[in-house]
Amino acid sequence: MNWTEIKIKVPTKDTDLAAAIANMTVPYGIYIEDYSDLEEKAQEIAHINLIDENLLAKDREVSFIHIYISESDNALEAVEFLKERFRAENIECVVESIGVQDTDWNENWKKFFHTSEIGEKLVIVPSWEKYDNKNGRTVLNIDPGAAFGTGTHATTSLCLSLLEKYVTSEIQMLDIGTGSGILSITSVLLGAKKAVGVDIDAQSVKTAKENAQINKIESKCEFIVGDLAEKISGKYEVICANIVADVIIKLFDDVEQFMTEDGVFITSGIIDMRQDDVLEKAKEKGFTVELECYKDNWCAFVFKKK
Repeated sequence: MNWTEIKIKVPTKDTDLAAAIANMTVPYGIYIEDYSDLEEKAQEIAHINLIDENLLAKDREVSFIHIYISESDNALEAVEFLKERFRAENIECVVESIGVQDTDWNENWKKFFHTSEIGEKLVIVPSWEKYDNKNGRTVLNIDPGAAFGTGTHATTSLCLSLLEKYVTSEIQMLDIGTGSGILSITSVLLGAKKAVGVDIDAQSVKTAKENAQINKIESKCEFIVGDLAEKISGKYEVICANIVADVIIKLFDDVEQFMTEDGVFITSGIIDMRQDDVLEKAKEKGFTVELECYKDNWCAFVFKKK
């Protein structure tokens, strides 16, 4: 399969809003080049002051957002949508599209995805890296392939941190918009009896199954292509949705039928400017907030039914 890469240049100050808009064009995510705090991050993450001169030469005033559109989708339509939304939000942008092959996709992930410790218990290790597990963390090995969900994005790391608090050996978990399968697989590694992931994108489901095999827990994971209401049955103690706010708002109409009496609905992918819309819909449907978390202008909530 061929892919079209859409590359968007925006002012650094508009990166978060532009990224939220860009993420509406694909179900499997984006990656961002933002060098505005390069020195601070290098010191914080790697504890070094020596930085490659090519990185130091990067423009700190702009960010680049990369999106990949499969050949089965309309890349030109996505470009026009982005231009229209950016104009509406008064975001200056330069949008260009470049054709890439599957092999290039995988190489691009390797440039930006590295081992990352999440919360108190987890560590995410890409398939091409090694990790010395001195502190006995739960290790999740993952290859994102052509699906979003490496754990490094704030929305995913928020979800993972919340899963640590709610997954026990007694629960079954439902992952809506599973992407790379990271949330489903993590739930099983943390002890869940079973995890079911559903996604409208067939490539994402394929990647999720492969990641379950990498972690040797495929017998406890089920991944399904399709829409939630059409493909899923049963009740779950923990339901996760790491998707954009508009989709989460719609999910409140259906999600209760899949929850056990004491079940929780963990939501992420909500940009802070949309949290009131999500909370209003939740209240309308009789849900209360049990826990809320914030990171990098993103919000995550744990809802329970009254």
